[in-house]
Amino acid sequence: MPAHIKAALTATSLSVPVQGGRLMLGTWQGVFCWEHRHGSHRRSIAVHIGG
Repeated sequence: MPAHIKAALTATSLSVPVQGGRLMLGTWQGVFCWEHRHGSHRRSIAVHIGG
């Protein structure tokens, strides 16, 4: 049950426009990676670029 609540409250994917090789984020926007585990683990982030 806790995993279902965490999945509902946090996003698992994100779409961010890119222009000129830079993320088009607003002044107060940022991208953060959130981990729900206490121990350290190896993670990878996949980037999909579509045109």
